[in-house]
Formats: sequence, structure tokens, C-alpha cells
Amino acid sequence: MSVRTISVIGTTGSVGTQAIDVVTANPDRFAVSALAAGSNRALLVEQAVRLGARRIGLADPGDAGETTIRDMLAHEAARQGLPDRVEAIELGPEASERIAAADADVVLNAVTGAVGLRSTLAALEAGTDVALANKESLIVGGPVVLDAAARSGARLIPVDSEHSAIAQALRAGRAGEVERLVITASGGPFRGMSPTELESVTPAQALVHPTWNMGTVITTNSATLVNKGLEVIEAHLLFGIDYDRIDVVVHPQSQIHSMVEYIDGSTLAQVSPPDMRLPIAYALGTGTDGTTRRVPGATAPNDWTTPTSWTFEPVDSAAFPALDLAYRAGRLGHTAPAVYNAANEVLVEAFHAGRVTFPQISAGIAAALDALTGDAPAAAGVLTVDSVLAADSRARDHARDWIAQAGAEQERAVR
Repeated sequence: MSVRTISVIGTTGSVGTQAIDVVTANPDRFAVSALAAGSNRALLVEQAVRLGARRIGLADPGDAGETTIRDMLAHEAARQGLPDRVEAIELGPEASERIAAADADVVLNAVTGAVGLRSTLAALEAGTDVALANKESLIVGGPVVLDAAARSGARLIPVDSEHSAIAQALRAGRAGEVERLVITASGGPFRGMSPTELESVTPAQALVHPTWNMGTVITTNSATLVNKGLEVIEAHLLFGIDYDRIDVVVHPQSQIHSMVEYIDGSTLAQVSPPDMRLPIAYALGTGTDGTTRRVPGATAPNDWTTPTSWTFEPVDSAAFPALDLAYRAGRLGHTAPAVYNAANEVLVEAFHAGRVTFPQISAGIAAALDALTGDAPAAAGVLTVDSVLAADSRARDHARDWIAQAGAEQERAVR
């Protein structure tokens, strides 16, 4: 069995560090060739020495130049008693793109947000398969990303647990036999709360996810169900299923990660404990021919001897309107998903800064969609990277203006 070379973009984040766990636990299967991070240079350097990476990239090096990074590598190599194998250091905003374009069998894109778009495109254009944890790059890029993959023959391999589950369940039948996709949601920390109760929830409460351990943005997105909305758009793009045939159901136990219903009434589900190392391992183990060699012990299996129960319930759209807004953005297409995502990123940051309430995240997204997409953005011309990034910028500006106006109105109401 040949060893697959892996480049990890976003190596110091939640998914990135768990991917490193998978790689280090399976040295007979995987080896790291390159690593890229945002600003955590200390952890990047530690990982690079420990894993023997040949190239590293740092998008935000602060006041550190290449000499400083070289000195850090030498110090870390001495501390670990390992050689420093880094041959190339990329610094600056394009560092992740250059790392993604470097030679590897697969690039794991694990950054959060639309900033990951160019890295996804760089890897695909280089003909390298992308294990995609950065769902936003596909969602905002849409046809641009799919076209890049089609031109080069590289493949997008889902890493989200929900899409990994769907990909596995889809192997049981032909495309024409699929009736619908059913994406499960934990419901987040505020499941069961009314819209009135959600007015007073805090950022700290939003970060207490009932089953998953994730970063600030993704955990908050899970609480609002924005994350589930993004997953609906991603599922449509990955699997070519119409939005009318993609459902979301709340499953608080997070044991069934998604399901595929077939035309004969059979529904297939992928079941496992909530552990991201399993979909990561499945994605990294998927070869260029589409076949997957499962990684033994990627996670502990379910204990079927212990009595348990699983429940399912519909989404409360009145309390969590962000999911319906995602369906709206997805159906509109063109730059609407980019507007949805960008406005949300700004609003989530404002929520954690105490500038907006939890329900205002969804309200601000709706305002951005109303103002910037109209009813038919698909008529706006061919989608390009530039048009996507321009829409992203406009949505961020609109969200910031909306936040400032909402704050001024709240201040007047208090007076």
C-alpha cells in the first residue's frame, strides 16, 4: 500500500489538528508534505518539525519574516530531537494558495470561511483532489469550483460528517434511484427555545455545543442553524440533488449523520459516534479512482449492548429562520450564497463582540439578501471569482452598516 501525501490548509484549527491526529496515527498510510496556517506560527512550526513537512505557509505572520520562522524551526527541531525538513516557507495572504497548489496526493482544506475559496481553486487547478472541510468555498464559489474540478479531473471529497454520510449511503444505489437526502442536525445548544427566549442568550452559551467540539464561528453557526443551511447548499452542489429533495431533521443524539432515501422506500443511514476523525479519515483514504480504503480505528464504534434511544423532530423555523434563508439563497443561486455567508460571518463576529443579539444574526442575513440579491440574481451574468469576491465584500459592508444602524436604533429605544 502506497503512502498518500497530504497538504493541510488550516492545520492549526479544530479540523486541521484532528486531521493531524489521523495522519500521525497511520504513518503507513499518510505523510504530510505541506502545512499552512493563519497566524498561529508556534503551533505551525511544532507540527512542521514533528511531521517532517517540506513546505509551510503562514497567511498572517505578524512581524515575523522568514529568518524568524527559520530560527523558530531550528529551535523546535533541537527541542524535539528531529531534523528540520522544511525547504520552502510561504508568508503573506497568498501563502495558503501556494501551499494548496504544491505537489501532493490530496489537499485538506480546513480553514473556516470564504477565505478558503482561492486555496480550493488552487488545488483543483493543479489537478489535486481536495478533501473539503471548508464548505464555504464550494458554497460561495458554486459553479466556479465545480468547473475547476471538471477541467482538471480533480475531485471534491466531502469532510463534513453529514456529506461524508451521504456519500457513503449513496453507494447503495444509482443516482436515478435517489428520492431525497435527509441531513440531520443536533439542534444546537438552544433547541426548544422560543424566539423570545433567544433574545437574551449569550455568546458563551452559544459556544456550548451539545455534541461537537468546534471553533467559534462553526459552533455559533450550529446554534443559529446557519451551518445546517450551508450544508444544504453544499449537498445540492456536491450531489446534484434539487433543493426540494433535501430535507433537514433535528436529531439531538448526533449518531445518525445523514440519510439517503431511495425510490423504493428504503432509507440508508450512516451511523457512528460524533467524532470528526472518522469523516476526515474516510476522505483522506479515498483514492484518485474514487475507491476508499477505510482506516482501522479512526474512531471508537457504537456500543450496541448499551440501551439507548434516538429521537427526531422538525426544525423550528420561527425560532431559527436562518435555515429557510439558506434555502432561499441556494435557490436564487449566483452570488446569493456568497451574500448569505459573508453577512453571517460579520454578524457572528458582532454577536461575540456584544453588538447584536442572537436573533439579529438571522435578521441581518435576511436584510443583506433583500438588499443585494433581489429575486433573480442569476440574471446578473456569468459567475466568476471576481464577482463572488465582490459580492462577498458588498455583503460585509452591508452587514456592518446594518449592525451600526441596529445599534443606533437600540440606543434610541433605551433613551
